[in-house]
Amino acid sequence: MNDPRPEVAGLYEQAAAELELAAQHARVAARHLREGEVPRSGAHAWAAHGHQLAAQELLSEAARLHAARARPE
Repeated sequence: MNDPRPEVAGLYEQAAAELELAAQHARVAARHLREGEVPRSGAHAWAAHGHQLAAQELLSEAARLHAARARPE
């Protein structure tokens, strides 16, 4: 099997980028909610959740790659 470390490292970097975007959207959602802009807040909250899901999928892929190589010994 090829060395999976570069691929997994890339998945981690992509997940981190998605989580950073999620955090940015969450902050914007909070600001809009404080300002009474509920629809705009909701849109950013939904975007934050979408980025979190994308990060989760990337981390799940990294876990699958690890599981394919791990031996229960």
